[in-house]
This record gives sequence, structure tokens and C-alpha cells, in this order.
Amino acid sequence: MNRPLVIAIDGPSAAGKGTLARRLAAHFRLPHLDTGLLYRAVGLRAEESGRPASEVAAGLLPSDLADPALRTDLAGQAGSKVAALPEVRSNLLYFQKKFASQASGAVLDGRDIGTVICPEAPVKLFVTASLDARAERRFRELRERGVDTIKPRVLAEMAERDRRDSERAAAPLRAAPDALHLDTSDMDADAAFAAALAFIARKGFRSAGP
Repeated sequence: MNRPLVIAIDGPSAAGKGTLARRLAAHFRLPHLDTGLLYRAVGLRAEESGRPASEVAAGLLPSDLADPALRTDLAGQAGSKVAALPEVRSNLLYFQKKFASQASGAVLDGRDIGTVICPEAPVKLFVTASLDARAERRFRELRERGVDTIKPRVLAEMAERDRRDSERAAAPLRAAPDALHLDTSDMDADAAFAAALAFIARKGFRSAGP
């Protein structure tokens, strides 16, 4: 293929899109952007500083995405809230489009990559799973990290975040019409990776090799 391989991966939290994105980026030797970190960084910094989220978004730097605190559930909830603000999404649009336009191609995962950020991407994936399966994964992950929580609370918080992401007016979470749907409820990471590779091969792209 002469055109760059841009892989747009969307889906709700704990569906497995981040794991899949990282594996595909390594396999094809492409740069990877977890766009959720952008909103987490904006939400967390806005809460900490008291500054408007749109102002924080306008001044966000790539180095801001290295903060380990962005991987916490607190940051996730803060990011989901500011992601509903049109001015925040507008201010982060250039950052994401610039990343996707690299000559090498790129892998981006988030919630509006295939529909808003990279609608012309040759490969689009929508990774999802049942709410129960995703809540169980997040619950186990939190317990392994030593976070004291209960599954009903995780389930309720995830359901609320799903509602916010799907019902917001600005770039709601939805699959692009030409995206491959991957339901990982009963699928492990290796199976999801194999299915994605097969789809990408059908699009005419091959691995960069060892």
C-alpha cells in the first residue's frame, strides 16, 4: 500500500482497545496515541488548578501525558466530564489530527477516532464488551493495584461513564459505519489481536516484518 497505515480504534472503557492498540502499534512499528490521556490530563489539571478546562486543553503539551496519575480512576472520571465540553474537544482536535498525519502512519485509540479525528483512516475498529465483563475486568485491575472497592460501585461508575460518553452532544461514542466490531466479552487479547490483523490484511496492509 502507498498510503500510510492509520488505525483508528474506538470503544468504551475496559473493552480492551488500549491493549489492542499497543500491540498493533508494536507489530506495525507505528507511533501510538491513547487519546483518552489527553482528556484525563485536561480534567485532572483543571480540577487541580481551578483553571477552565478549555484553557488547559489549549496549552496541553505531549510531555503532560507522561504523568502516572493519568492512569487512575480519578483521572478517568475527570477526563470523561471534560470530554463532554465542545470547546475542550475543539482545542484538542489539532493535537490529535497532527499525530495521525505522520508520514509513518499511526495508531490512535479513543472514543471518536473513526468518526471525528480520522474519518478517512483506512482501518477502523470498534472494540466493545458487555458492561458486566468490562466491570469485572476493571474491578480485578483495581484490586490488583491495591484499590479498596466493590464490584457494584465499579459497575455503577462504568455505567454512568458509558451514559455520558454515548449521550454527549459533542462527538458521542459510536462506531464508524465501516469499522470492524470486536466484541471481547468472551475473547482474550490474543484472539482480538488475531481478528484485527486479519481485518487489516483484508484492507491490503501487511506487517513491517521482524
